[in-house]
Amino acid sequence: MSTLFISDLHLDDSRPHITALFEHYLASDEVRHADALYILGDLVEAWIGDDDDAELPQRIARATRAVCEAGVPVYFMAGNRDFLLGETYARRAGLTLIEDGAVHDLYGTPTLLMHGDLLCTDDTVYQQVRRQVRTPEWKAQVLSMPLEARRALAVKSRAESRAYTSGTQETLMDVNADAVAQAMRNAGVTHLIHGHTHRPAVHHFALDGQHAERIVLGDWYEQGSTLHVTEEGRELRTLRA
Repeated sequence: MSTLFISDLHLDDSRPHITALFEHYLASDEVRHADALYILGDLVEAWIGDDDDAELPQRIARATRAVCEAGVPVYFMAGNRDFLLGETYARRAGLTLIEDGAVHDLYGTPTLLMHGDLLCTDDTVYQQVRRQVRTPEWKAQVLSMPLEARRALAVKSRAESRAYTSGTQETLMDVNADAVAQAMRNAGVTHLIHGHTHRPAVHHFALDGQHAERIVLGDWYEQGSTLHVTEEGRELRTLRA
């Protein structure tokens, strides 16, 4: 048996082949016979609320609900693009919501699970914005807007994000080694899985005299990226669109 991880799919109507790849993957025997499926944030390019009546959220819900009904728990952790996803949609989609920074046991190995953006502490501008938009007051204000206004806000926010990203040094947008070490110390673990940076890799390093491992999930912009965890080991895999 295996436990599967994905993140940073950024599903969007502009890339229908990736949505189709996601649906095909969730319908596969690998997923339907897994111990669990984890989605560690940024499932979509932008989430405007659980009441979104567009087709894409409905397709996603059908795909994840089918996995849940097959007996495979589907855990969802919010990322920086879909932190407005709430309990209403989670129930409809068969998702079990988990907090950023949760520790889950993977075949006897306690493992810290994060989206990853909290580890990018060198990007102080991003961290300031993140704190602002995660407040209950900001969320309530946005979710009280009409759907069309939220859609327009999402388009504006994506454009601003692209402009900021293109003008920011890549090193600032990667994780900070000290932040990684502190997060793992706080959680009492030597294994970490996260996404966000779109730099899939397995990093081995020393943490307070112990061997530690950090696995970074890849994005789904041009192809799929998954992590396959078993009792024997962990393997990053690529899915061709």
